[in-house]
Amino acid sequence: MECSHILVRFGELTTKGKNRKLFIRKLTQNTKEILKEFSHLRYEMSFDRLYIMLNNEDPEAVCQKLQTVFGIHSFSVCYKVESDLEKIKEVCLQIVEKNEGHTFKIKTKRNDKDYPLHSHDINTAIAGYIFHHTSKELKVDVHHPEILIQVELRKECTYVMDNVIQGAGGYPVGIGGKALLMLSGGIDSPVAGYLTLKRGVDIECIHYASPPYTNELAREKVLDLVDVLRHYTHGKITVHIIPFTDLQLAVYDHCDESYAMTIMRRMMYRIAEGVAHQNQCLALVNGESIGQVASQTLESMSVINEVIHMPVIRPVACMDKLEIIDIAQKIGTYDISIRPHEDCCTIFTPKQPATKPKSYKAEALEETWDYQTMINECIEQCETIVIDDHYKEVENLF
Repeated sequence: MECSHILVRFGELTTKGKNRKLFIRKLTQNTKEILKEFSHLRYEMSFDRLYIMLNNEDPEAVCQKLQTVFGIHSFSVCYKVESDLEKIKEVCLQIVEKNEGHTFKIKTKRNDKDYPLHSHDINTAIAGYIFHHTSKELKVDVHHPEILIQVELRKECTYVMDNVIQGAGGYPVGIGGKALLMLSGGIDSPVAGYLTLKRGVDIECIHYASPPYTNELAREKVLDLVDVLRHYTHGKITVHIIPFTDLQLAVYDHCDESYAMTIMRRMMYRIAEGVAHQNQCLALVNGESIGQVASQTLESMSVINEVIHMPVIRPVACMDKLEIIDIAQKIGTYDISIRPHEDCCTIFTPKQPATKPKSYKAEALEETWDYQTMINECIEQCETIVIDDHYKEVENLF
């Protein structure tokens, strides 16, 4: 018998009270967008679950895509059968035979209270049938089974579920508004973007390019990172590329070397705030991790942050590098991030950057030239690119 459904569980969304319907509606919309390549799928909502009717689509391919949908707690491949115990037994045996493992558990939920057997009796009957008909050596493990089969008995039909696949968790992307991710091309900022998406905040990205000091491969690296992140959203992410060369050189011309990194980051924040306002982003996001480099000490963050008036989210601020790398490898950005192409933050790294900069010193250095005009020019000359399903097609043309 072929599986007919995938049953999706919402998890954390069910705690949302009066806003629950809004969250579930957004999750359903995002799920449909991420699974749009499977044109025969049909969707059916219940109180706390989403049923996806496969209609002969490949269940493994659909499950792989579902694991990238934020807001899904878990899901199971599901067989819809008549509420006849003999037919239920046959499907359970089929599931045991096709799964690897030597321990199993049957877990029955009897929604139809008129059914003549209780849940425990059903579990026992199914397990006995499996023991007598399987070709495998099996034993029951009620605590940590390798194969978990869930049976949900209803009046109109019964759903038999094959194991539980963990979803991405979090909230549906977009339910928490939109933020602007400062994407450098390193390991940390893509992870920060992923974690922001997981909390339901949609993102656009901003990247600072300094040609000819940064090359086309550095730009390609950033766009490839966005191409990975977009698979955890509704399928597309907008990137704003800022021509930063002239302003970056001006910083080094007018500032003491020890304060150059601090002033450069202040300029980046000002530009990012301007682009965020233009694109209805409510916050900035970056990959700063406390103490990792000179510009990420608390003193530096404070001095840099004071030039803008919007929230800055730092999802990896309290993680160590190995924790960040683990997430980068899990989500598929690590191998791209370690490509040897420098971004604008690394090409002019000062030998002895200030780790405890003072606001009055930074302000005094900035007063020596008209940086605001250059910031406005950077924003006006910004190049905007949408990374979606056609990104690789266009890239392959060149």
